[in-house]
Amino acid sequence: MLSLNLPSYEIKIAERNGKNVIFDVLRQRYVALTPEEWVRQHFVHFLTDCKGYPKGLLANEIQLNLNGTKKRCDTVLYNKDLSAKLIVEYKAPHIEITQAVFDQITRYNMVLKVDYLIVSNGLNHYCCRIDYNTKSYTFLQDIPHYSELL
Repeated sequence: MLSLNLPSYEIKIAERNGKNVIFDVLRQRYVALTPEEWVRQHFVHFLTDCKGYPKGLLANEIQLNLNGTKKRCDTVLYNKDLSAKLIVEYKAPHIEITQAVFDQITRYNMVLKVDYLIVSNGLNHYCCRIDYNTKSYTFLQDIPHYSELL
């Protein structure tokens, strides 16, 4: 798989029914190894190992209902009261991060109303903080450490 702009970790890959699968530490099971999943697993490890995000408050593939349509957020960070705090949207490394990607995560946020949005294709990462009082957002220079979100 492609080298990413994320730290490496001890990757668990296996073959099931002739297809490669990768272990998802949050779902505690093997899932299909797609380019987007490669980014997700690296990014989740980056959040937990480098940025201090608790595994117990992160979840992958969270289903939500948006205008009567079922959608899935790639990764959600929850507060201790189980309200959503942050959404991460992943794309495969060959997919450019465009306005359409931000529009997608913004639609998810219409339901979850989080404080932070992150978009990554494994090579480029963008994070913004939403200020609901001023109805604005600010792009951050770096992905914040978990302690900065509290």
